[in-house]
Amino acid sequence: MSRPTKANIVIDMEDVDKDDKMDEMGIDATEAKTSRKKRSVVWKEFEIITNSGDMKARCNHCKHNLAYKKGGATTHLKRHLKLCTPRKATLVGKDKGPKQSLLSFDVTKGDEMLSIFKYDKGKVREELVKMFSIGYMCLTGHFLDSEWKLQKRILNFCPLEPPHTRLAIADSISECLIDWGIEDKISTITLDNASSNDLAVRVLKENFEAKEKLHFGGKIFHVRCCAHILNLMVQDGLTEVRDVIENIRESVKYLKLSPSRLYKFNEIVKSLKLSTSKRLILDVPTRWNSTYAMLECALENKSVFSRYKERDYNYKWLPSDEDWKRAVEVSKFLEVINDVTKVFSGRKYPTSNLFLSQIWKVRKMLNDMSTDNRDFVKRMTLKMKEKFDKYWGECNLVMAIGAVLDPQYKMKLILYSFPKIYPADDFQRHIDDVRESLQFLYKEYLSIDSQINSSMSGATYDSNPSQAKKQKTDDFDEWIITNSNIILGNKSEIDMYLDEGVYKPGNEEYEDFDALNWWKANSLKFRHLSKMAQDILSIPITTVASESAFGAGGRVLDQYRSSLKPETIQALICMGDWLRQDFGVELASN
Repeated sequence: MSRPTKANIVIDMEDVDKDDKMDEMGIDATEAKTSRKKRSVVWKEFEIITNSGDMKARCNHCKHNLAYKKGGATTHLKRHLKLCTPRKATLVGKDKGPKQSLLSFDVTKGDEMLSIFKYDKGKVREELVKMFSIGYMCLTGHFLDSEWKLQKRILNFCPLEPPHTRLAIADSISECLIDWGIEDKISTITLDNASSNDLAVRVLKENFEAKEKLHFGGKIFHVRCCAHILNLMVQDGLTEVRDVIENIRESVKYLKLSPSRLYKFNEIVKSLKLSTSKRLILDVPTRWNSTYAMLECALENKSVFSRYKERDYNYKWLPSDEDWKRAVEVSKFLEVINDVTKVFSGRKYPTSNLFLSQIWKVRKMLNDMSTDNRDFVKRMTLKMKEKFDKYWGECNLVMAIGAVLDPQYKMKLILYSFPKIYPADDFQRHIDDVRESLQFLYKEYLSIDSQINSSMSGATYDSNPSQAKKQKTDDFDEWIITNSNIILGNKSEIDMYLDEGVYKPGNEEYEDFDALNWWKANSLKFRHLSKMAQDILSIPITTVASESAFGAGGRVLDQYRSSLKPETIQALICMGDWLRQDFGVELASN
């Protein structure tokens, strides 16, 4: 490998009067004459400068100043040259062998050398991310099988090249749907709340509408992920009370940084005969559920912290009694949110009828907290109510209709909760919207069934006597199906269903009540409405199913298998998901 041959000379004094020049600079001529010539090869790539009276050695490549003393060692200078990135880039450029592609930078507008480029670590990191990172999109299908069991399958786990614009996302989704041949069978798309996703849904909705394949007038086409909304709401609220739990967080951090401190703390726990099943947890500020876990464990060991203080004089973050009281209030709030999140993020991906009752719990808690006189509670509540109103200020039709199709609730939950969720001058409008949408969807299903019956009636039959007898029976059956909604005083199935009282499951059935099983058992009584319930209840209101695929992706694409092709990654993830679903195997959590 060739090295730079041009020496870097600081002072050239061959053509001037050396003694006069040295006098002007304040240098002893005798001393200068006896100074030795620098022999180390490092001086070909360093120059000596004076900075505030101190002598420094400056690298000619990165312009970094290093310590230098006259007559001192140059080992640290050699070490720097081995690590100097601009120097490596220059040497690679001079190498005659195969070259690795360099990062593309706009160094200057002219044709100047790379050696004058100022090394920017942040810029290099950005360029490396562009070169090596691949974004992926997961598309998951949800449906009910013939046995009324909720199913989900990962259909695609495909790369999505940047920039992730609305058109890029919409085109990628459309391409996946076309590959599966289901582009005309999609009723609902559920995404998180990224702005690019909202715009992509608009593009998809326009495409479906242009092809006249937008089902149900697009009323339930776009569903926002409830779990994502809930997470955003809680994160906003916790930003207002970080100072409330600061001493608890610092205490846990102090203890967990030292094994000896943690051992001493655990010994006090044992001496007090407290539970040792829950160990101290340090939260991640951006994950509210970890904050809840930290508070839960700390409150359980509240009495231990004061005793530990007596044994460690360096411990300075003992929470006060007021700190503990505030932590209890924050923990109670997070406990409610944690329970709701468990329902939203259930491994079996709950049906849409379960969500409105959980949202009502959150709203009721916020209403109760808003009357609290304590400043930190008011600040937290105000922030969360703003986020709640932003996303749920308008009625979520899928969530509301799903609740109506739960025989335990019907319209009763709507009539009870909406006046408490929405303003007094607005709640009736939302109730009317739910009624109108319910009737609209029901008529759509009646229309679809009528078209199916019409196509069946146009079928030809053999003219033998036995077949003629069968045709008469079929005609009667068709009449029964067509007029099944005109019974009991022209009441439709939806009116019959709503006029009946709510279903009260027994004590044994209450916890495990499944609305789908109820509709399966009553499918003969409500022929059309049961089909509607089958479709509505299977709509996912969270993206948990798709997001869990990225957890599986972390197992497929790890540090030892980081060069797999996107097609191979998709095959592994989709195949694994389908096999687990077929054999009833759950993906283990980390």
